[in-house]
Amino acid sequence: MTMTTFEGSYLGASDKISPLAIMECKICWTPYDPAEGDDTRQISPGTAFRDLPEDWTCPGCSAPAAQFLVREDPGSEEMQLQAEVDRRTAALVADFTDVWHAKMKDVPIVNHALHVQAVGFRPYEGGALGVLIAPWFMNLIYLPGPDRPVLGALEKEVIRFPSGEYEFIHNSRPMVGPYLACSLFSPMGDFTSQMQAAEVGRAVLGGLSRAEHRAETDRAAEIRAAREAELAPPPAVEEADEAPTRRRLITGGLSE
Repeated sequence: MTMTTFEGSYLGASDKISPLAIMECKICWTPYDPAEGDDTRQISPGTAFRDLPEDWTCPGCSAPAAQFLVREDPGSEEMQLQAEVDRRTAALVADFTDVWHAKMKDVPIVNHALHVQAVGFRPYEGGALGVLIAPWFMNLIYLPGPDRPVLGALEKEVIRFPSGEYEFIHNSRPMVGPYLACSLFSPMGDFTSQMQAAEVGRAVLGGLSRAEHRAETDRAAEIRAAREAELAPPPAVEEADEAPTRRRLITGGLSE
């Protein structure tokens, strides 16, 4: 059987879409969902778009199959990877939400304007990378893939990004399993809203790939130094301008 072709996505390469791909007519926007098939042409549910008869046409406007675009493809490799990232990220949020409700709500250092949120998690090096916000910390989190060696709890590991080297600490939680955390902010008293914290988290992720943010020292050391500096009397404006912190560089000043 000749596979149905289409022009709107992947240059019509049928091997780029999975059997689960939901297509859409670019003329009248009628969808073809393989889970439903097509009653008008007696196409059984479960028939992939690429397996439709060559003379199949859009049930909405009779346009040929070549006029269809990919609307979504739950079976594509990219979407499968992201779905796994989303599953692990949901477990991470659930795990730390439990910590928040069970142990941290009455701790004086928490910021009650914030809640647990995962920001920008995406596939990275066989696992997932993103920022986790909680009312008492903001951490860069790496969820390792199954083939990556996992060290013992509280052991340190340096991971290199284009913007520099970052010190991560290994740990594990019941729902999410092993993870690595690089501290960005703790405590979180300087943040006035969840939106502000999420914006800074996204800025951190965007800065990771920017080589111009690279410095001689690793990220964790800079963050610790920045926190110590915050506890000291503020420096003169001229000195602050001459020596901006790494944290300010990576967030584009949003942390201020």
